Amino acid sequence: MKKIITSVSAIALASVLGACSPAPEADSLQTAVDHESRTDKYQARDEFRHPQETLEFFELEPNMTVVEIWPGGGWYTEILAPYLADEGQLYAAHFPEDSGSDYYQRSLEKFKEKLTTNPVYGNVNLTEFAPGSDSEIAPARSADRVLTFRNLHNWYMQEGEEGVVQAFRQFYQTLKPNGMLGIVDHRLPESKEAEAFKDSGYVKESWVIDLAEQAGFEFVASAEINANPKDTADHPKGVWTLPPTLTLGDEDKEKYEAIGESDRFTLKFRKPVTD
Repeated sequence: MKKIITSVSAIALASVLGACSPAPEADSLQTAVDHESRTDKYQARDEFRHPQETLEFFELEPNMTVVEIWPGGGWYTEILAPYLADEGQLYAAHFPEDSGSDYYQRSLEKFKEKLTTNPVYGNVNLTEFAPGSDSEIAPARSADRVLTFRNLHNWYMQEGEEGVVQAFRQFYQTLKPNGMLGIVDHRLPESKEAEAFKDSGYVKESWVIDLAEQAGFEFVASAEINANPKDTADHPKGVWTLPPTLTLGDEDKEKYEAIGESDRFTLKFRKPVTD
């Protein structure tokens, strides 16, 4: 059964906070990126994640309805929420409430707590998503943008290629005609064997484009905003060898810090106007 979940306690508390002081709003993407509510350690990663350039590439506007898929700790939520606070709407499709994963449950609870910390999150509707499920991430044909950052590799490792295609089809149904899907993920060089998809955290850009087109999307453009030519995508523990995870700990830490965060493709797709 499809369901859409709103964190009532989070929004209620945000409303109380908002009664004491107006929700801070952002009149531009730059203002949202520089917003006072952002976490310091998140903001320190802007040099690797290029949020302003990425969201500009996705042609985001402050009056849009946006769905963020698997927001995790809320890195992009901290930018999207103030940017959309005045005129727009943000759906955060997080891990399922009934997930059997302890990690998912801890992450979801921390995200819920985050939504109570500042009135800027008063426009965030908490929903859920899992590859292979039919949970409603937002009402059908309601979204101007569906955005997902560094998640496709997880869906592939959990549900295989069909899980990714099914996710794209769900995003397609959620978007308005002419709405866009924006994707950022770790890039596997086209010359590498696809076998690396299974456990490296890297996927091929061409593969993602093909699956999105299978789901009905029109490919619009790619960008090198989040590219990192230093990343060879062949590390001992996959992408998690690199910052910010640094799975190997102190082993060759300076080497991996010198590489920086992963090489990532940035893609956008459009739902046809005729659909």
